[in-house]
Amino acid sequence: MITVYGMAISGNCWKVAAILQLTGRTFAWIETDSNSGATRTPEFLALNPNGKVPIAVLEDGAVITESGAMLAHFAEGTPWLPAPGLARTRVFEWLFFEQYSHEPYIAVARNIITYLKQADRFAERLTQCRERGAQALAVMERRLAAHDWLTDAGPTIADLALFAYTHVADEGGFRLADYPGVAAWVARLAALPGVTTLPRAA
Repeated sequence: MITVYGMAISGNCWKVAAILQLTGRTFAWIETDSNSGATRTPEFLALNPNGKVPIAVLEDGAVITESGAMLAHFAEGTPWLPAPGLARTRVFEWLFFEQYSHEPYIAVARNIITYLKQADRFAERLTQCRERGAQALAVMERRLAAHDWLTDAGPTIADLALFAYTHVADEGGFRLADYPGVAAWVARLAALPGVTTLPRAA
């Protein structure tokens, strides 16, 4: 059985559980709280020297790191990932955008404000997160104001990747109402059979 080491509140970890569930794979989940140092233990670092979740351990013991890589690996041969060619490249464009231009700001703002509860301590960082996160949402809005999905291939892992932190962006201080195309896309994806959402902070 596939084993996933992940943190339930993490969008990056949600992506892996989502694609496994949507493609009908059985997996075991080991809760691993990176905020409390669980990814810095010798045992965890032996699996992923980068000290981050998620990781997936395959049935043969092979370890996969990086959520985008796991999305692509587990989506291979399914409608969630187009065949090699330009359509697949468009999906990868959004995957790289998510990790470089979206997640470092929207996810980080959410963690600082809602889970670490240290907005005052990281005020300067949050200013950058708000500015760059708004830029990322504006890029998405430009596409989604006129299209149902991020690429012309229908719902793909690109949509799952961006949905992960976008649908809880309000926990980082972002107003999705300011991006109606993005908000409609969030609702559309959340309504697909088998799609779950991240737990909300108490």
